[in-house]
Amino acid sequence: MAQSPAAVEPTEARPLGGTEYSWCKAVPVGTGITVLGLLLSKQPQIPLIQNALHKLQNSHPLLRAKLHYDPSNNTFHFRTPPRPTVQIHPFDLPSTAQILQAQSNDEPFLALLHHEMTCHTWRHLSDADVLHAAAYTISFDRFAVILRLHTAACDRAAAVAVLRELLRLAGGGAGDEAAEEKVGAAIEDLIPEGKMNKPFWARGMDVLGYSLNALRFSNLSFVDADSPRSSRIVRLKMNVDETKNLLAGCKSRGIKLCAALAAAGMIASWTSKSLPDYQREKYAVVTLVDCRSLLDPVLPSNHAGFYHSAILNTHDVCGENLWELANRSYTAFENAMKCNKHFTDMSDLNYLMCKAIENPGLTPSSSLRTALISVFEDPVFDDSAEMHEEIGLEDYMGCASAHGVGPSIAIFDTIRNGKLDCACIYPSPLHSREQMEGLVDHMKRILVEGCNIENQQIEP
Repeated sequence: MAQSPAAVEPTEARPLGGTEYSWCKAVPVGTGITVLGLLLSKQPQIPLIQNALHKLQNSHPLLRAKLHYDPSNNTFHFRTPPRPTVQIHPFDLPSTAQILQAQSNDEPFLALLHHEMTCHTWRHLSDADVLHAAAYTISFDRFAVILRLHTAACDRAAAVAVLRELLRLAGGGAGDEAAEEKVGAAIEDLIPEGKMNKPFWARGMDVLGYSLNALRFSNLSFVDADSPRSSRIVRLKMNVDETKNLLAGCKSRGIKLCAALAAAGMIASWTSKSLPDYQREKYAVVTLVDCRSLLDPVLPSNHAGFYHSAILNTHDVCGENLWELANRSYTAFENAMKCNKHFTDMSDLNYLMCKAIENPGLTPSSSLRTALISVFEDPVFDDSAEMHEEIGLEDYMGCASAHGVGPSIAIFDTIRNGKLDCACIYPSPLHSREQMEGLVDHMKRILVEGCNIENQQIEP
């Protein structure tokens, strides 16, 4: 029997902001598919995790939203039903094995993350859920639970909050006490008054400047620019002592880890080309800033949605050492922040990203590469090893696809129990695994040796 109109609960709707719209353009071509993966040694209790996800969707209404596209006026909306909708899709041992066979020779956990980052859930936006979940059986004692989210609804800060709350709920803990009552506003609607203002002529000059500068950017060498692409992961890991030395080196100079990671990436890229000592290369670095604390009103760190902004800086590289380039990189970032470029240039960068998607031929070799490297202003810190042991958590990772428009290497850095662990995402086969493993290994050597040289200089 059909429900009467009075008994049907309403579905809320909100149009997307400019930044969210850009992600709706980017995700179908391969950039902005966020994945959160858990590798477990104990078989997951699907009903328990299903219930935890429903609690998450109740606490954060945007996580139960559907993306709706209206072709008549080319607009997108978040349509939020009143009740949770996510269902975990289980994959048994044979079906998981079939997926793994199609993912070359990657280790199983990474292979499943690769698979999830190339799922084209949002290619045709017709009320598509922003959150999907799957449970995989890798072997009799290895299992994976992976969430796949649309980046317009979940940036890295929100993804970290989702992962932490899911682990608490799965471990029998309490949920989020500070629940959101409804879907929050877009970032553009929360920027403090006057912070986003830019004269029309200045905006035009900046867009032109970004476009012309992009023609001068150097890129990491392309291996295969013609074949279809997917996102792949290489990990950069450091032990406790190496991480401690690196953080101490940054702190002593008044810079952040992001600057050291970006500098190591630029130096490794420059060195990989075996250039003469005098030949400079101009590299672009994108630094992503979580703006929640800078908005009006201020948002809590776990507020669902996309509230990051990007700072694009360029640097000439010609044989500098780690700390010289890291200092220069961080100074440029700080100056841009002081000038509010994370707000004033937001629409410019969104516009250029959409234009690159629509016209890939405007980028070198139609690669859609807009920068060499992207980093986050602050790393994620996690010191919850005891809770992880309770639920059999062997490993976990959070990252997003970047094989559409974006950098050659996107770094998602976490400091787990004192150890640096970076998920480095790259577009394959535009760059090969051997190429990227070599680059990331070189980055680590640059970071470790830079800290060792400093310690030797300090010793009497």
